Amino acid sequence: MALRNLFVVFLAIQFLDKAKCSMVKLNNGGYEDIVIAINPAVPEDSRIIENIQNMIKDATSYLFHATKKRLYIRNVNILIPSTWSSSANYVKPKTETYEKADVIIDTPHIRYGDNPYTLQYEGCKTPGKYIHFTPNFLLDASLLSTYGDRGRVFVHEWAHLRWGVFDEYDSENPFYVSGFKVEATRCSTDIFGSNGIPIAPCTEFGCTTRPCNFDFITGLYEDGCLFIPDKNQFTTQSIMYMQALSSVSEFCDASNHNIEAPTLQNRMCNSQSTWDIISDSSDIKDTPPGTTITIPEPTFSLLHHKTRVITLVLDVSGNTNLDNRIGRLFQAAEVFLIQIIELSSYVGIVKFSSSASITSELLQIQGDAQRQTLKSLLPTTASGGTNICAGILTGIDVNKKLDGSSHGTELVLLSDGDDNYDTKLCYPDIINSGVMIHTIALGLNAAQELEEIARMTDGKSFSASDKETANELIDAFSGLTAENGDITHEAVQLESVSVNLQRGECLSDTVFIDSTVGNSTFFLLTWQTVIPMVSLENPNGNVYNIADFTADSAAKSARLEIPGTAEVIRGAWKYELCNTLTGFQAIGIVVSSMAADPGLPPISVTAHMNTDANVFPNPMIVYALVSQGQYLVAGLNVTAIIEPPVGSPEIIQLLDNGAGGDIIKNDGVYTSYFFGFKVNGRHSLKVRVKSKESPATLALPKNQVQYVPGYVENGEIVLNPEKPSISEDDLLINFGPISRTASGGSFVLSNVPIRAQPDIYNPVKIIDLKAKIVEMTVVLTWTATGDDLDQRTGKVTKRYELRMSTHPADLRDSFENCKIIDISDFSPQPAGSSEKFKFVPQDIAITNGTVLYFSLVAIDEVSLKSDPSNIAQAALFIPPTPPPSTTTPPPTITTPPPSTSPPTTSTTTRSTTRTTKTTTTKPPRTTLSPMIVKFIVYKICFH
Repeated sequence: MALRNLFVVFLAIQFLDKAKCSMVKLNNGGYEDIVIAINPAVPEDSRIIENIQNMIKDATSYLFHATKKRLYIRNVNILIPSTWSSSANYVKPKTETYEKADVIIDTPHIRYGDNPYTLQYEGCKTPGKYIHFTPNFLLDASLLSTYGDRGRVFVHEWAHLRWGVFDEYDSENPFYVSGFKVEATRCSTDIFGSNGIPIAPCTEFGCTTRPCNFDFITGLYEDGCLFIPDKNQFTTQSIMYMQALSSVSEFCDASNHNIEAPTLQNRMCNSQSTWDIISDSSDIKDTPPGTTITIPEPTFSLLHHKTRVITLVLDVSGNTNLDNRIGRLFQAAEVFLIQIIELSSYVGIVKFSSSASITSELLQIQGDAQRQTLKSLLPTTASGGTNICAGILTGIDVNKKLDGSSHGTELVLLSDGDDNYDTKLCYPDIINSGVMIHTIALGLNAAQELEEIARMTDGKSFSASDKETANELIDAFSGLTAENGDITHEAVQLESVSVNLQRGECLSDTVFIDSTVGNSTFFLLTWQTVIPMVSLENPNGNVYNIADFTADSAAKSARLEIPGTAEVIRGAWKYELCNTLTGFQAIGIVVSSMAADPGLPPISVTAHMNTDANVFPNPMIVYALVSQGQYLVAGLNVTAIIEPPVGSPEIIQLLDNGAGGDIIKNDGVYTSYFFGFKVNGRHSLKVRVKSKESPATLALPKNQVQYVPGYVENGEIVLNPEKPSISEDDLLINFGPISRTASGGSFVLSNVPIRAQPDIYNPVKIIDLKAKIVEMTVVLTWTATGDDLDQRTGKVTKRYELRMSTHPADLRDSFENCKIIDISDFSPQPAGSSEKFKFVPQDIAITNGTVLYFSLVAIDEVSLKSDPSNIAQAALFIPPTPPPSTTTPPPTITTPPPSTSPPTTSTTTRSTTRTTKTTTTKPPRTTLSPMIVKFIVYKICFH
């Protein structure tokens, strides 16, 4: 138990550290350096900047009140894309980029609307990745009725992003049973309103609605029923439910938290209130309540991103002669220059050993000629010691020569040995330069300061072992694409694999070119000693052999380029590479391409670990996100390859099943725990993505701001424009089979013992327990956990411990004291399997209004226990028989004019506990027979 608690502490710290790619700092209660970035595809409109500023000004006072006079916003950096015109009011950014922004302004390529959301895929208390707003959300005043004031929306999303809390509504579970009544899923329950369901499409003259009927199968309100809140409320909670209500200005706390509601907040945060989670954060703990009611107005800096400037700073010390490092450096840097670096970018080259020298001043990439020139200047010989500071400072000087400032420029620092000088001496110069430094550690003995340099400059960290079969060095350079949000002009890696083959042995596989890519497509072959025999067959059956490739003996590579999109044939490209050398040699292939259409983002993949520095025995989590633009893609086969500094790689299947490390099913985020630690040192992460037989789908954000259907004003229902429904067909991806690979950077392991350790990892917490009552039998379902965390191979969980209570707080606060249910005869399945358990309560009579709550733990073979699962509710509710009604026509409800832009995603429905005077007259209904009244209905609901 003590060890498990230690894991929780370490994981919480590490999750936070990884999330701190954000530049936000908290200084005496004031948030500083919030970055809001505008996507390059957004048309230039100065009103966007103005409304961002107004939103933040409104948000800061709302945030200050919501955090009980503790926190406010002091300053914000607005990152303006290079596609917008220059202005005297704009300054150069330093290390701020679109990819690391806290808030992004972007127009989704599928116009389902303008719902704000936060990309949030880790656990409770773990910060999200970014907040997403559309330009129309910032420009269209008619949306204020559906979302509320923009400043209030910002605070709602900031709570997701900064503190890792979740929504207190659920469009998939809008109702739940509470005793003898049906409640709307909300917090707090003091929010009142009316229910209604439109019975005809809304027109410019209004909407026709009627009161919601009960569904005698579920015991809840019928599908499509809307909970319409009164516009004037008495309660002040909760911001995570409906910040649009004028009275709402606080988060739910322990005194008013709705523990029964089937919200993601309850499921993910152990049924704790949002304020309980927020107040446990360091932001609140480290900031006492203010003594004043006034706060300074936020200030804004307008940062204009311009052309990319990047200099390669390459180590050519004597160590790079070992294990053909200098040759592999040339090979990988050549790939970067020929295939990766974007057109119009400025590139320089610096080499260093005991001292540094400039190989190439900045040269703008305008075509193949500049690429070839830079390639010819790459170093091919090595000697001397290692002086990392000399290389960095020379690289900074190169970058300054474009316009006198190195702010917003980049360095790629590659080194393979310990620094013979004190690297820390140049840290002040590095920080003051405003340059972003990406580091690549080559070999086992690269300087330990590399990761620290990348971290302090917001750069990326990569590592490459001396194993020729890993392709790590090429993958690292391939991962150095621009971070400006314009993925349509970036190279996308489709394949990267290298294998050690004996004579006559072949590497054979298939890479798929889908319809989102196909521009500037490269097939690159690599080898150690002798060029292999090659057969590359396109989908039409045409075969390319080595004579069709351009070989480079210095780089030990051969390249086939298909420059445009017209010649690229979509579908399966089959390759076979055969070793003709008398002995073993490593042979590989790398395939990259670019977007086929500048208006259609290509499918891409990013990956990372939960932390970049881990201490044994703390487990880690692998994350991979497959996306097309801002939409994630579900339904793919994703594999992680973790390459240690020595020894064989570990291959892990990543799942999007809503269990284990994955918190939401089918959201396009693929995860798994990693704890197969064998050695200390740098490890690299790589992911591979392939299509399954079933088509992939776009995954709409799961935690969008609630779209308010309307309000009750002075007894009259006034509806907002209806949200359009989205069918499953709308989300199907019809781009053909998909192949992708990507580097996830590197991480460092320490304190890994030499000898094998006993079983120290408990099963992971179950987070998807559900319950219902069927014919007086309780039916429980969940996803099986592993014997060790969510491990899906080897041992299975030995047994489960199930407990029950009529009060959910008992299970939350004192699980061990709740009634235990005999589940000893149940045989657990392998992790990831669907589990089902049925039983009939022996000492509880199930009658109308019965509500039971359940939670369970998994126990492994050495009696290590998981944390208690989420709390699931099983309820029996028999709705009252509706009385006969007259044929009086239903009322017509007034609506405001519809928005000029379509709202987003599927209709959010709501329940009610009160009706308005306009809906007391009911439309015709059929009188139900006594048999229907006796029909037992049940509620499936989980917390």
